[in-house]
Amino acid sequence: MISRHFFAWAKTTTPGERAEGVASLVQDFLHMDLTVEERLDVESILTVLLEDPSIPVRRAMAEGLARAAAAPHHVIVGLANDQPEVAAVVLGRSPVLSSEELIECARVSGAAAQIAIADRAELPAVVGSALAETATREAVLTLARNGGAALTCDALATIVQRFGQDGDIREAILRRPEVPAVIRLDLSAAVAASLSRFALETGWLSTERCERVTREAREKVAVLVAADAAEAGGPTASGVARRLRVTGALTPGLLLRALLSGDRSLFESALCELSGLPFAKVAGLIGRPDAQGFHALYQRAGLPIWLLPAFQAAIEAQGRHDCACDREEGAHLLRPLVDHVLGACSRMTTPEAGKLIALLRRFQAEAARDSVRRLALPSGDEGRGGDLILDLPVHSRRLLAA
Repeated sequence: MISRHFFAWAKTTTPGERAEGVASLVQDFLHMDLTVEERLDVESILTVLLEDPSIPVRRAMAEGLARAAAAPHHVIVGLANDQPEVAAVVLGRSPVLSSEELIECARVSGAAAQIAIADRAELPAVVGSALAETATREAVLTLARNGGAALTCDALATIVQRFGQDGDIREAILRRPEVPAVIRLDLSAAVAASLSRFALETGWLSTERCERVTREAREKVAVLVAADAAEAGGPTASGVARRLRVTGALTPGLLLRALLSGDRSLFESALCELSGLPFAKVAGLIGRPDAQGFHALYQRAGLPIWLLPAFQAAIEAQGRHDCACDREEGAHLLRPLVDHVLGACSRMTTPEAGKLIALLRRFQAEAARDSVRRLALPSGDEGRGGDLILDLPVHSRRLLAA
């Protein structure tokens, strides 16, 4: 019998020689035309070798069997639960292991095993989700960089929740194809939080100024993401509005910015979310901003009444101004719209008028800077899909670079 001769030979050899013998035995098992009895005999040898005290011997067996669909299942499972330098070989390659077995190995094993699983050429979504929830930072970074790993929107959201402060992981997620719009929103929130912490720790900005800068940066990204989602034909602005509402970021300032950027889709979706009314009804009411129906919709959505004239003027300005050409260059505030709303609101005498005018003046200055910047930059240097936090104030861009 093969096993009798092999074990007799193995008693007189060094670990290195046994490793070479195991490698040859595995190749014979996989590629030679063995009888059923011979194959069972070789399987018994491999089973015994799972207990070989030499790691190089067990690793040689793992390397030989790692990619083989015909490898004995129980042997692969034994190797997958071996020392990290052995287990990683089969965990990263073996087609024999099921999703459930990979998840269990990731749960009970260390970082090396998790990294090997995360780097598999094809990784099912259920395994990716399990790694997103529990794996180490290094394994999650590997997972995010693995184009063959199927990651659901929920898995990506879990990664951002756990490691949103990690710049390498954020970059890896952004480089993945077809990142969901809501994940881009989550990433922008993580970047804004990092900027805020840095600015406060270094004393560059006061708490109030830092909060305003980061809030406005997030609002810019939200408008851009909503516009891109609508153009891509994906979840459109409704998914963006829903995530913004859940995270408490669906602010009146954000909605006014969206309208003044020439995009009505986010405003319409936000009013659907806030009012609970169907999209068709909301869109019809928004089409007549001076009518009582829009006033009632606005109040039902819970938006501040003192901002109503600004929203009415912004919708009216969109009807008068062709925004399509301007929006080709990105989701920026449009100066004609801002100027129109500023003029319409300049005669307000309510106690909050000063606050509204100050906000619109900031929008006006931003729109003017954006217009000059787009003229100064060569064509193509300011693409819509570039940096996550776009068009930040100068001091904020310095913070991000730092």
